[in-house]
Parts: sequence; structure tokens; C-alpha cells
Amino acid sequence: MLVAGIDSSTQSCKVVICAADSGKVLRHCRIPHPDGTEVPAEAWWRALRSVTDGLLDGVSAIAVAGQQHGLVALDSEGVPVRKALLWNDTRSAAAAGDLVAEFGGPQAWAEAVGVVPLAAHTVAKLRWLADHEPEHADRVSRVLLPHDYLTWRLRGGTPDVEPTTDRGDASGTGYWSPATGEYRKDLVALAFRDRLPELPRVLAPSEAAGQTPDGLLVAAGTGDNAAAALGLGIGDGDVVVSLGTSGTVFTRNPRPSADASGAINGFADATGAFLPLVCTLNAARVLDRTAALAGAGLSDLESLARQSVPGAGGLTLLPYLAGERTPNLPEATGSLHGLTLDNMAPHHLARAGIEGMLCNLAESLDRLRADGVESRRVLLIGGAAANRLVAEIAAQIFEVTVEVPEPQEYVALGAARQAAWALAGTPEPPVWSPPPARGFRAPPNGTGQEIRTRYHHVQQLIHRH
Repeated sequence: MLVAGIDSSTQSCKVVICAADSGKVLRHCRIPHPDGTEVPAEAWWRALRSVTDGLLDGVSAIAVAGQQHGLVALDSEGVPVRKALLWNDTRSAAAAGDLVAEFGGPQAWAEAVGVVPLAAHTVAKLRWLADHEPEHADRVSRVLLPHDYLTWRLRGGTPDVEPTTDRGDASGTGYWSPATGEYRKDLVALAFRDRLPELPRVLAPSEAAGQTPDGLLVAAGTGDNAAAALGLGIGDGDVVVSLGTSGTVFTRNPRPSADASGAINGFADATGAFLPLVCTLNAARVLDRTAALAGAGLSDLESLARQSVPGAGGLTLLPYLAGERTPNLPEATGSLHGLTLDNMAPHHLARAGIEGMLCNLAESLDRLRADGVESRRVLLIGGAAANRLVAEIAAQIFEVTVEVPEPQEYVALGAARQAAWALAGTPEPPVWSPPPARGFRAPPNGTGQEIRTRYHHVQQLIHRH
């Protein structure tokens, strides 16, 4: 039997068709999404229909994994009242701060729902909508996440079809508790100024949402990071560092997290366990911009950076090109520090761009370690992980063995595995072979710590954070 997995990300919609018993990828396709931090939800549906056109023959089940946090607000007829606000839309930063204060501070939020609201979280976007577009807020009947919306559309997308979600994606809203498995409707009302729209029913990991009009089983689906963890088959001591539009650092944990600093998002995962996660706004795009500034193509960045030395000759890049989520600096800009006559050269700039991106992610890894997470190895995924020098520098800066799995669409693969699980109706997900990976050992010379010390010094000098 065949199953389909959809990855509806910020940048594109991808589909893989897999054998349900082994996970072998038989067909795949990709189509781009519109750019921006607010996008018509209908555009995602058009992309999904286009990317699956002609690929679903023989498929028995399908699941959607989607970008987290985005706000899809529907009226009573199931029509979006406005463009969807994406996770990387920072206009709700002030709203997040207000909500933290109104509910009693960071510790109260961490204990209630496992997260402390930031601009990215859906709960903050609800407050922004209520305060800045009350005429739209008054029309909202249902509030969905991006993956919820696509799952609902697959099942017919009519007002009489009950929307669903899963615990992995629901845990990123800021109004569903991973610890209790319940919505906090009081927080919805607080955020949405006493409005209480319908929220999707939360499905168990292996539970089916329903069927498409032509009889295809639709699994629960989940958020993109939970799907990636499922696609990679991570175990104890595995930490995933994903280099996409955003950077994410996450692991599987048997207990929920409640980090009052707000850095660790205490998410649920797609298996019934938990997924503590730290997210940065800046990752692979830092390398895109660094290459352009150095006058090179992205494919040339590695060879250019290899002409430099560890530490980039004293150059340090703070990679806050789109503001930053962790650390919480939504209005920050990037900084290039330490320029001299000797190091003001393209090859040092190329190395500084890679080191700066990874130092930012190393801080995220430190936060998980401080919360008791064991990091036996780091699995480095995402498009930028294909750059061998990125992996070598990651092992140096993270000071742990880094493995780079063979490039695959792991989010879509995780969604496909979830579809196979719902189809099988078994207590545990099907066992699929882990992907082959290249290993990179941490060097013993301690240069990674020297790079990180200088990075931290510059960060404190500029941001006092």
C-alpha cells in the first residue's frame, strides 16, 4: 500500500509518496508558496492540489505537516477573514508582551501551556487581530493553524466539517496545554478580547481525521518539527538542528517542559511524548545573504570560506537579519564586528557568516542542555546541512558529534509515516529504516569555544541581553 506525506512549509509545498511498510520514497514533487509574512490560506490549498495532481494514484492515506503558529481565521461560511499571519510575522511582538504581563508573568504561562508568548505564537496574533483589526476579529468563527486548514480542506472544507488538529501543532498555539491535553479557553478569551471562536478537535497521534470526498484516509497531521522528528526516527540523546528559513533545535523527551525564560517551547510531539524546542528566526537565509555580500553564489560559499581560518580572522557576525526570536530581540538587526584591514575580505566574511549562524543555534542547544537534555549527537538537517563545511564547523561549535542524514524531505516523510500509522491502526508507528548519515566529530583543540566566547562578548556589547 502507498501513503502520501505533505510538507506545507513557509517556502513551498512538498509531497512524497511512500511504501507504507518500508517508507521507501517512490514519487515526490515540490511547488513554491508565495513569499511574505502574511499569505492567503487559499494559496496553500491551491499549491497542495497542484503538487499532488497525478501523484495520488494508488495512495490509501495522506497526512499534512505544516508550518507552526500561523493564524488562519475563518468566518461562519469557512472563508478566511484576512490573509493568514505566519509564524515569522513580528507585528504581534508588543501583543505578546502585554499578554505575558496580563496573565501573571512568564512562569504562569510556562506552567499553563508550556510556552511564554512571543510574536510567533498564535495567541499573540489573536491579540494583535483583536486590537488592530476588530472588524475582522468580530467575523471570526473558527481559528485554525495552517496544517489544520489543509486537513480540513482535504476532508471537504465545508462549514459542516469539523476542523481537527493534533497535539504537536496545538502545543504551539499558546492556548493548549501539553501537560493536561486540554485547551485553555480562558487564555483564548484573554487574547481575543472575550471572543471565543471554535477551536479544532485535538486528535491522538495515530487517529484519523476522516476521509477525502473520494475515500482517501486523512491522518491527523502535525506541525513541521514534530513531523521531522517522526521522519528521522529520533531516539534518546538525539538533538535535531534544522537549518531552514528558521533554525530549530529540538529533541524527544518523556516529560513536558515549562521554561519560564520563554526560550524553550514545551511542545508535544507526534508520538504521544514531548518535543522541547528552541527556535531562531535566522538560519539558512543568513548564508544566502552572506554569499551575496561576498560576491559569490551560494554554491561557492564553502570554497570561499575554506580560504579563511577558524574564527574568521577576528570577524564576528550577529545574524539577526530578520530580528530574532531566541534571544527575544524582534527589532534587532545584524551586526558585523571586528573589521580590520587584514580581515575585511570576502573569504573571512564567508566564514563569519557560517560561524555566526551556528553560534546563534549553539545558544539554543545550550538552553536545552541546561534543561536536562542529553545531547549524545546532533542530527543536522535542512538545505544548508548539505554544505560540508557547515557540518564541520557545527561539530566544532556544538562540541559534539554531528551527523548529517542523507538529504530527504523529512517533514513530508514524517507526515507519510503518520499516514501509514493511521492506516495500520497499530499502537506504535511503523518501523522504517533510519536514513544513512555522514558523521563529523568535534575537534579536540577547543577553537569552537574561543569562537563562541567572542560571539557572546559581541552580543553583550551590542544588545546587553
